Amino acid sequence: MSDTLATPAAQLIEVRHSRFLAQAQSADSPADALSFIARVSDPDATHNCWAYRVGTEYRSSDDGEPSGTAGRPILAAIDGQGYDQVVLVVTRWYGGIKLGAGGLVRAYGGAAAECLRTAQRRPLVVMQVLWLACPFEDLGNVHAALALHAAVKVGEDFDASGVTLQLQLPAQRMAALKNHLRDATRNRVRFIEPDSE
Repeated sequence: MSDTLATPAAQLIEVRHSRFLAQAQSADSPADALSFIARVSDPDATHNCWAYRVGTEYRSSDDGEPSGTAGRPILAAIDGQGYDQVVLVVTRWYGGIKLGAGGLVRAYGGAAAECLRTAQRRPLVVMQVLWLACPFEDLGNVHAALALHAAVKVGEDFDASGVTLQLQLPAQRMAALKNHLRDATRNRVRFIEPDSE
Protein backbone atom coordinates (compact mmCIF):
# COMPACT_ATOMS: atom_id res chain seq x y z
CA MET A 1 0.00 0.00 0.00
CA SER A 2 1.23 3.52 -0.81
CA ASP A 3 1.53 6.54 1.42
CA THR A 4 0.65 10.16 0.83
CA LEU A 5 1.68 13.28 2.70
CA ALA A 6 0.04 13.97 6.06
CA THR A 7 0.93 17.69 5.81
CA PRO A 8 2.55 19.93 3.17
CA ALA A 9 6.36 19.72 3.16
CA ALA A 10 9.22 21.91 1.95
CA GLN A 11 13.00 21.61 1.69
CA LEU A 12 15.57 24.19 0.52
CA ILE A 13 18.99 23.12 -0.74
CA GLU A 14 21.82 25.03 -2.40
CA VAL A 15 23.96 23.53 -5.16
CA ARG A 16 26.84 25.64 -6.53
CA HIS A 17 25.06 28.93 -5.71
CA SER A 18 21.72 27.85 -7.25
CA ARG A 19 18.89 27.54 -4.73
CA PHE A 20 16.37 24.70 -5.10
CA LEU A 21 13.14 24.89 -3.09
CA ALA A 22 11.11 21.67 -3.09
CA GLN A 23 7.45 21.98 -2.02
CA ALA A 24 5.06 19.05 -1.83
CA GLN A 25 1.56 18.23 -0.71
CA SER A 26 -1.07 15.54 -1.17
CA ALA A 27 -3.35 15.76 -4.23
CA ASP A 28 -6.67 13.96 -4.65
CA SER A 29 -6.80 14.50 -8.41
CA PRO A 30 -4.68 15.79 -11.32
CA ALA A 31 -6.70 19.05 -11.18
CA ASP A 32 -5.82 19.39 -7.50
CA ALA A 33 -2.13 18.84 -8.37
CA LEU A 34 -2.16 21.45 -11.16
CA SER A 35 -3.82 23.95 -8.83
CA PHE A 36 -1.01 23.48 -6.27
CA ILE A 37 1.63 23.89 -9.01
CA ALA A 38 0.05 27.18 -10.15
CA ARG A 39 -0.18 28.40 -6.55
CA VAL A 40 3.43 27.73 -5.42
CA SER A 41 5.34 28.42 -8.66
CA ASP A 42 7.40 31.61 -8.40
CA PRO A 43 7.18 33.69 -11.62
CA ASP A 44 10.47 35.41 -10.67
CA ALA A 45 12.38 32.12 -10.35
CA THR A 46 14.51 30.71 -13.16
CA HIS A 47 12.51 27.43 -13.35
CA ASN A 48 9.50 25.83 -11.64
CA CYS A 49 9.84 22.11 -12.40
CA TRP A 50 7.28 19.65 -11.13
CA ALA A 51 5.77 16.19 -11.10
CA TYR A 52 2.72 14.50 -9.66
CA ARG A 53 1.34 10.99 -9.28
CA VAL A 54 -2.33 10.31 -8.59
CA GLY A 55 -2.91 6.58 -8.96
CA THR A 56 -2.16 5.62 -12.57
CA GLU A 57 -2.10 9.26 -13.70
CA TYR A 58 1.19 11.15 -13.64
CA ARG A 59 2.86 14.09 -15.35
CA SER A 60 6.09 16.01 -15.06
CA SER A 61 7.59 19.20 -16.46
CA ASP A 62 11.18 20.38 -16.98
CA ASP A 63 9.96 24.01 -17.34
CA GLY A 64 12.76 24.99 -19.72
CA GLU A 65 15.56 22.88 -18.20
CA PRO A 66 17.17 20.36 -20.62
CA SER A 67 14.75 17.51 -21.36
CA GLY A 68 14.67 14.82 -18.69
CA THR A 69 16.83 16.67 -16.15
CA ALA A 70 14.15 17.91 -13.74
CA GLY A 71 10.58 16.59 -14.07
CA ARG A 72 11.52 12.92 -14.43
CA PRO A 73 13.93 12.93 -11.43
CA ILE A 74 11.19 14.57 -9.32
CA LEU A 75 8.69 11.88 -10.38
CA ALA A 76 11.33 9.21 -9.68
CA ALA A 77 11.68 10.59 -6.13
CA ILE A 78 7.89 10.34 -5.61
CA ASP A 79 7.76 6.76 -6.94
CA GLY A 80 11.03 5.69 -5.31
CA GLN A 81 9.75 6.53 -1.85
CA GLY A 82 6.41 4.77 -2.34
CA TYR A 83 4.19 7.85 -2.52
CA ASP A 84 0.87 8.24 -4.33
CA GLN A 85 -1.53 11.20 -4.55
CA VAL A 86 1.42 13.60 -4.23
CA VAL A 87 2.47 16.70 -6.17
CA LEU A 88 5.95 18.21 -5.87
CA VAL A 89 7.34 21.47 -7.30
CA VAL A 90 11.07 22.26 -7.26
CA THR A 91 11.72 25.96 -7.87
CA ARG A 92 15.24 26.96 -8.95
CA TRP A 93 16.89 30.35 -8.67
CA TYR A 94 20.00 30.25 -10.90
CA GLY A 95 23.23 31.08 -9.11
CA GLY A 96 25.51 31.74 -12.07
CA ILE A 97 27.24 28.35 -12.35
CA LYS A 98 26.00 25.81 -14.93
CA LEU A 99 25.43 22.39 -13.39
CA GLY A 100 25.35 20.23 -16.53
CA ALA A 101 22.74 17.55 -17.20
CA GLY A 102 24.00 15.16 -14.49
CA GLY A 103 24.22 17.96 -11.94
CA LEU A 104 20.66 19.07 -12.71
CA VAL A 105 19.31 15.52 -12.34
CA ARG A 106 21.09 15.18 -8.98
CA ALA A 107 19.96 18.62 -7.76
CA TYR A 108 16.27 18.32 -8.73
CA GLY A 109 16.01 14.66 -7.74
CA GLY A 110 17.94 15.29 -4.52
CA ALA A 111 15.80 18.26 -3.46
CA ALA A 112 12.62 16.28 -4.17
CA ALA A 113 13.85 13.13 -2.39
CA GLU A 114 15.03 15.06 0.69
CA CYS A 115 11.71 16.93 0.89
CA LEU A 116 9.77 13.64 0.81
CA ARG A 117 12.21 11.83 3.12
CA THR A 118 11.68 14.38 5.91
CA ALA A 119 7.92 14.78 5.30
CA GLN A 120 5.23 13.37 7.54
CA ARG A 121 3.63 10.34 5.84
CA ARG A 122 0.21 8.81 6.20
CA PRO A 123 -1.05 5.56 4.65
CA LEU A 124 -3.51 5.90 1.80
CA VAL A 125 -6.78 4.27 2.75
CA VAL A 126 -8.68 2.70 -0.12
CA MET A 127 -12.36 3.56 0.30
CA GLN A 128 -15.31 1.52 -0.96
CA VAL A 129 -19.01 2.20 -1.32
CA LEU A 130 -21.63 -0.12 0.19
CA TRP A 131 -25.39 0.01 -0.41
CA LEU A 132 -27.69 -1.68 2.07
CA ALA A 133 -31.40 -1.87 2.85
CA CYS A 134 -32.95 -2.58 6.23
CA PRO A 135 -36.32 -2.35 7.98
CA PHE A 136 -36.96 0.72 10.17
CA GLU A 137 -36.69 -1.29 13.41
CA ASP A 138 -33.04 -2.16 12.62
CA LEU A 139 -31.93 1.40 11.85
CA GLY A 140 -30.58 1.99 15.38
CA ASN A 141 -28.40 -1.14 15.22
CA VAL A 142 -27.16 -0.18 11.74
CA HIS A 143 -26.18 3.34 12.82
CA ALA A 144 -24.38 1.97 15.90
CA ALA A 145 -22.32 -0.35 13.68
CA LEU A 146 -21.27 2.41 11.26
CA ALA A 147 -19.08 4.28 13.76
CA LEU A 148 -17.38 1.06 14.90
CA HIS A 149 -16.23 0.35 11.34
CA ALA A 150 -15.32 3.92 10.24
CA ALA A 151 -18.26 3.95 7.80
CA VAL A 152 -19.78 7.27 6.74
CA LYS A 153 -23.35 7.63 5.49
CA VAL A 154 -23.33 9.49 2.14
CA GLY A 155 -26.95 8.95 1.16
CA GLU A 156 -30.26 7.54 2.37
CA ASP A 157 -33.66 6.86 0.87
CA PHE A 158 -36.84 5.92 2.76
CA ASP A 159 -39.77 3.88 1.46
CA ALA A 160 -42.62 1.89 3.01
CA SER A 161 -40.45 -1.16 3.75
CA GLY A 162 -37.56 0.69 5.41
CA VAL A 163 -34.44 2.59 4.45
CA THR A 164 -31.73 2.23 1.84
CA LEU A 165 -28.32 3.62 2.84
CA GLN A 166 -25.26 4.45 0.78
CA LEU A 167 -22.10 4.16 2.88
CA GLN A 168 -18.42 4.82 2.31
CA LEU A 169 -15.79 2.99 4.38
CA PRO A 170 -12.21 1.70 4.26
CA ALA A 171 -12.11 -1.35 1.97
CA GLN A 172 -10.41 -3.53 4.59
CA ARG A 173 -13.35 -2.93 7.01
CA MET A 174 -16.05 -4.04 4.53
CA ALA A 175 -16.26 -7.75 5.51
CA ALA A 176 -16.28 -6.99 9.24
CA LEU A 177 -19.08 -4.42 8.85
CA LYS A 178 -21.21 -6.83 6.80
CA ASN A 179 -20.78 -9.58 9.43
CA HIS A 180 -21.58 -7.15 12.24
CA LEU A 181 -24.74 -5.95 10.49
CA ARG A 182 -25.95 -9.50 9.77
CA ASP A 183 -25.55 -10.39 13.47
CA ALA A 184 -27.03 -7.11 14.80
CA THR A 185 -30.15 -7.32 12.57
CA ARG A 186 -30.66 -11.11 12.70
CA ASN A 187 -29.82 -11.18 9.00
CA ARG A 188 -32.60 -8.74 8.02
CA VAL A 189 -30.15 -6.32 6.37
CA ARG A 190 -29.82 -6.67 2.58
CA PHE A 191 -26.66 -5.68 0.67
CA ILE A 192 -27.37 -4.23 -2.77
CA GLU A 193 -25.05 -4.40 -5.75
CA PRO A 194 -25.02 -0.90 -7.40
CA ASP A 195 -25.95 -2.40 -10.83
CA SER A 196 -28.90 -4.44 -9.55
CA GLU A 197 -31.34 -1.53 -9.09
